[in-house]
Amino acid sequence: MSLKIRLTRGGAKKRPYYRIVVADARAPRDGRFIEKVGAYDPMKPKDDPARVVLETEKVQAWLAKGAQPTDRVLRFLDAAGLAKRPTRNNPQKAEPGTKAKERAAARAEKAGAADSAE
Repeated sequence: MSLKIRLTRGGAKKRPYYRIVVADARAPRDGRFIEKVGAYDPMKPKDDPARVVLETEKVQAWLAKGAQPTDRVLRFLDAAGLAKRPTRNNPQKAEPGTKAKERAAARAEKAGAADSAE
């Protein structure tokens, strides 16, 4: 059984509220979970300490048992100093795709042909 520390959505329409729970990875997002270990309220301002509430002892215990946090929860744990999130580096992020490069090359060729025709 693989355990995940993840978010389950609650709250009303357009007013999200998330519980941070430990659940079996196969369980549905808002379905059965093992234990609630925190809460996240995205409607609160970013500097509000009640925006993310974590029960640190429970989280540490579940991490020790092998529960894997999802990416979003790992961000919260990193901010709280409970887990380290590796920094990501994608140098090709801003590079255009192959189709865009082909279109740019065709456009440049067309413009070059138009300049030489004049």
